[in-house]
Amino acid sequence: MTAKTIDGKAAAAELRKRVAKQVSELRANYDVQPGLAAILVGDDPASQVYIRNKERQTEEVGMASVGRRLPAETSEGALLSIIEELNHDPTVHGILVQLPLPKQIKSEAVISAISAEKDVDGFHPMNVAALSNGKDGLVPCTPMGCTMLLKDQIGDLTGMEALVIGRSNIVGKPMAQLLLAENCTVTIAHSRTRDLDQKCRNADIVVAAVGIPKLVKGDWIKPGATLIDVGINRVSKNDGSTTYRLVGDIDYEEAVQAAGAITPVPGGVGPMTIACLLQNTVAACKRQTILRD
Repeated sequence: MTAKTIDGKAAAAELRKRVAKQVSELRANYDVQPGLAAILVGDDPASQVYIRNKERQTEEVGMASVGRRLPAETSEGALLSIIEELNHDPTVHGILVQLPLPKQIKSEAVISAISAEKDVDGFHPMNVAALSNGKDGLVPCTPMGCTMLLKDQIGDLTGMEALVIGRSNIVGKPMAQLLLAENCTVTIAHSRTRDLDQKCRNADIVVAAVGIPKLVKGDWIKPGATLIDVGINRVSKNDGSTTYRLVGDIDYEEAVQAAGAITPVPGGVGPMTIACLLQNTVAACKRQTILRD
């Protein structure tokens, strides 16, 4: 048995098409163009790539992209002032600040400063509370994308045993909340969980987001299970060169022999994250304009 590869690139392309249609309708029917402000502090190479991709895809679906590039020595106060300005800008419907931030800036202060209705990353305490309480809010993009891929692959998730490996505020915890909302029976595990292999063997769905290369082995997998690999880890090619390759938190070569379906790394969850960011921006725009009382 060889698992089906879940094509995140294709799923993201379809989602972007739907987003572009919504943007076109907003512009034609309401004369509103969704706007996304992406703020980068410093010159981290990976963050620069992420921001460029986000801005490019924002423009490709017809939204306005408002880029802000700030030097690494920017103070927390200066960044908060920019966020406050964007909070009051009616042409900006979504705000994201690329993480990680320089050490002089507290991420918690920045996240809380962004207006909850413009928090398209879904990290603001009010959006976290909404998700936890089953209320309407903006949901973190990566877990949203994972849930979409699962539903596209499986359909109804009701009653399934789901294991989330990872307990971060960005992926693990919101992922568990979304799976609960889909009527799964959810277990949250992490790097210190005892008998993790046995918990995997009991799971119909495994979402791995712990940041340990190839942690989940092939013989841990329940036959036919659906595996979502959020991990992106750089490891040496072991060929004597200084180059690296990307691997996930699941040992793909082993797991593909047992699973029913699996996301690759790269090309699985990653593309969906940006597409869901665009979807969140459209949703935020609608709430701030045509759906506002």
